[in-house]
Amino acid sequence: MPEKKTLENAKRDLRQGKSPSTAAGEFVKEEIEHVREGKHGARSTKQAIAIGLSKARRAGVPLPVPKRGKTSQSTRRAAQRDLETGQGKRKVPSRKRSRAALRALKREPKQAASAVSLSRQAKSVAARRRRARGRATRAASKRAASSAG
Repeated sequence: MPEKKTLENAKRDLRQGKSPSTAAGEFVKEEIEHVREGKHGARSTKQAIAIGLSKARRAGVPLPVPKRGKTSQSTRRAAQRDLETGQGKRKVPSRKRSRAALRALKREPKQAASAVSLSRQAKSVAARRRRARGRATRAASKRAASSAG
């Protein structure tokens, strides 16, 4: 369950007209803090971020489901399920299931929220974005050249 302050900050962001991903950032930040405090662990930085995004969807942040081809089918299905839960279309899971998930996370390492891990994650995502932007630019210039010629 997200902390009250996180929910308030996310709702404030949405009221101010900021994007859903900005509001979801509050939940990701909270999740990183939980891992740092030792409340639970995460196998990787990516997993900690994914947990935060899932909590945001469940809390009602209208964060879209990843497009086909970006992530696996199971990830997209889980995101869709979280989104439906947040919009009030599904019931919450059982207490037993929630406890099991938390116990599994407690066994995971805590280094996923270290400065080095977060930096590495941010750099790899930025590099991926740069490569994608480069490909898009080259494809656009090729199209322009072929239509002009």
